[in-house]
Amino acid sequence: MAARAAHYFPRRRGWKRVRLWKESGSRSQHAQPGDGCACAYCTGTVDREKIYQWISELSSPETRENKLESVPDLAPMQWHSFGTIAALLQEIVNIYPSRNPPTLTAHQSNRVCNALALLQCVASHPETTSAFLAAHIPLFLYPFLQTVSKTCPFEYLRLTSLGVIGALVKTDEQEVINFLLTTEIIPLCLRIMESGSELSKTVATFILQKILLDDTTYERFSHVAMILGKMVLQLSKEPSARLLKHVVRCYLRLSDNPRYSSLTFSWCI
Repeated sequence: MAARAAHYFPRRRGWKRVRLWKESGSRSQHAQPGDGCACAYCTGTVDREKIYQWISELSSPETRENKLESVPDLAPMQWHSFGTIAALLQEIVNIYPSRNPPTLTAHQSNRVCNALALLQCVASHPETTSAFLAAHIPLFLYPFLQTVSKTCPFEYLRLTSLGVIGALVKTDEQEVINFLLTTEIIPLCLRIMESGSELSKTVATFILQKILLDDTTYERFSHVAMILGKMVLQLSKEPSARLLKHVVRCYLRLSDNPRYSSLTFSWCI
């Protein structure tokens, strides 16, 4: 699971572009044409008509599991093609009954995570981000963030869902922050930061760090500081440089506000 999860948390040089695989299972990371990329799109072995065919097949439950290889402008193609986003949302909604009682299987988790990976592509693309928010699609992911089961299928599902939200905040668009502040993303992230796996904690803390750039979030200072304090104590027992980096950045952001700088220091010690 950790190898898959590596696609969904922030790295030093930004977010890894989501990778999507064809049925053959071969992997390739797309680069700009002419940059030496060996993917099927750049080598000319897959034409746009084939890509359109794969997208249209997403509308059918029988062919939906066939995976797409990463291609330029995949997000607008998905968004403007008939029934594609509805099909991806159907994959998400179909999993809801498996949350309680927690009966999600590895196959179900992998299937819905493939759909989430395609939605992450739409969420992060500059041409589709606004429409993605206007349709309130992130709200479809929140039931997955509310799950508490520690099994691998649920952990992978939570991590992939966080990846979609993380892709949104990575755009650094105020529109994204304004939307998230109208939802319950902060309590959801705080709960995952307190009890999730290291990878989930890392992505959730990254999301919170981005949201804290908005001054209106300071009204939640007490709860945020309490969870960060618990994380510091846990990190003293189970060190993680990657996670600690985002915790420190959250503290730095809180200390930027004169009203809370002294309180932040007291929580740190």
